[in-house]
Amino acid sequence: MWRVPEVRWAAAATGLFLAGLMVQFAGGPAWACWALYLACYAAGGWEPALAGLRALREKTLDVDLLMIVAAIGAAAIGQVLDGALLIVIFATSGALEAVATQRTEDAVGDLLDLAPEQATVLDGDGEQRVDTASLRVGQIVLVRPGERIGADGLVVAGASEVDQASITGEPLPVAKTAGDDVFAGTVNSTGALTVRVERDPADTVIARIVALVRQASDTKARTQLFIEKVEQRYSIGVVVATLALFALPLAFGAAFEPTLLRAMTFMIVASPCAVVLATMPPLLSAIANAGRHGVLVKSAVVMERLGQTDVVAFDKTGTLTEGTPRLTAVEALPDASFEEAELLRLAASAERPSEHPLGRAVVAAARDRDLTLGPVAEFASLPGRGVTATVGGRRIEVAGPHALSGDAATIVAELEAGGRTAVIVTVDGAPAGVLALADRLRPGAAATTAALTTLTGAGPVLLTGDNRAAAENLARQIAITDVRPGLLPDAKVAAVRELESAGHRVLVVGDGVNDAPALAAAHTGIAMGRAGADLTLHTADAVIVRDELAAIPAVIALSRRAKRVVAANLVIAAGFIAALVIWDLTGHLPLPLGVAGHEGSTIIVGLNGLRLLRRKAWRAV
Repeated sequence: MWRVPEVRWAAAATGLFLAGLMVQFAGGPAWACWALYLACYAAGGWEPALAGLRALREKTLDVDLLMIVAAIGAAAIGQVLDGALLIVIFATSGALEAVATQRTEDAVGDLLDLAPEQATVLDGDGEQRVDTASLRVGQIVLVRPGERIGADGLVVAGASEVDQASITGEPLPVAKTAGDDVFAGTVNSTGALTVRVERDPADTVIARIVALVRQASDTKARTQLFIEKVEQRYSIGVVVATLALFALPLAFGAAFEPTLLRAMTFMIVASPCAVVLATMPPLLSAIANAGRHGVLVKSAVVMERLGQTDVVAFDKTGTLTEGTPRLTAVEALPDASFEEAELLRLAASAERPSEHPLGRAVVAAARDRDLTLGPVAEFASLPGRGVTATVGGRRIEVAGPHALSGDAATIVAELEAGGRTAVIVTVDGAPAGVLALADRLRPGAAATTAALTTLTGAGPVLLTGDNRAAAENLARQIAITDVRPGLLPDAKVAAVRELESAGHRVLVVGDGVNDAPALAAAHTGIAMGRAGADLTLHTADAVIVRDELAAIPAVIALSRRAKRVVAANLVIAAGFIAALVIWDLTGHLPLPLGVAGHEGSTIIVGLNGLRLLRRKAWRAV
């Protein structure tokens, strides 16, 4: 964060402002207060002033430049503290946006590291290590166990399991044999694969993810707070009116000093300082309150957009679920002579040397039940099948269902229809039972989807790379009716754009690299922070640090409260500005009274915005 220049300048401006404030309230010399406040002006104001002057060259009046002019005007009439406060607020807001932009750029660069730098190409001369960027369609690549796959391609020989979570979000490795597709950046596990390159490196799925994230992030970077768009036009009006109020009376023979004083008073009372403070304190207070409850909202623009959500789209694995399989049932076959506990003990003993997620889930379940695992001999792992081992003199096989009949086939069919993964335990060559495993819902998932339906008026959507049976089984548990399974990252983006083209403002919630393009393309994106990939965390507009799903409806509701407070503040600010401007134009508004009225409105709207810091402002509905 500190390598971003805007952060360093904003920190310096804030420090100087606080130092000036302490000197002033301690009764220090006026020159010291002024020196510190003016240094705050320089630290926090030089960059927006320079940007504003550059914008003037392009015939655009930047609102930040008008704020600098207003701050200087405040100092010119002795209100240097108010001007310094305005500088600090603008510098802090600019720093937050710069950090979010920098992190997104860094994360997009890091994504490229998912694909390995080199690959092993097989040709007539044997093996050759080449850069993955130089791979050509048709080349044959050898992928050894534990390596990342360097290109999108087709398996021509070998058998293994591939962890595709970074692309599809599937929680379990997928068995791959000849004729199956594989993706660049995914991880090969236990077996060797020979892969024919099917896509140019610039056109792989992972490269398309990079392009989608960059495109969507650039689009979002150009968005502004609604009030900023209004301020640009308002600022031009204030400048034109101030110049007219100064020049026209002089042209008709008015005295210079009172004319200048009236124009200066007009610029102070009409400047959008109160309007800016009507907007930023409520939004920044809402950001602080959300942060206290474990939700990091990256900017005021994001906080404003969250409340506009009318459809929420969820990823499945790692978002609505915990992302790791757990044992849900042990089914001993009727004609086998094993109790469920003994069946689980044998299976866990055989799986103990395995690194497969399903094997770890079986071992964890046995330990949770305080079962004593037996010694293992002759362990072997069969890619795409399972494991075999000798436990206490018995030959145990724990494998996926294949060539089943009778009770075992019936049980497996029922489990898979319910979205669970079935594993067959064979003892000495005879099927003995079935283990059922499934990813577990996060606590509060059903309550969260119900609250979001109430808030937005529309049921959430499920966008997942997982299979239809697993997706629909989970959706039934949490009352989601719009289920879209089997989606790769670009298909998720297409689904989001389809929803937005129908007029919706979509909030996407995800946790993996495969969710990053959808998070970037959506109106707003939220990442689950505890296990989220770096790209996802940096691409998302907000991050739920504690992985509490209930925070999603709560932060949407908080955003809507902030919007209502902003609207009330704008009415207050506009009322004060209108009254003071009319007084100045139709009568004689003393400059000190004008400043007091202007600053009084600023204090009122500022305090009103701070109400959102209270704990009771954080509630879902």
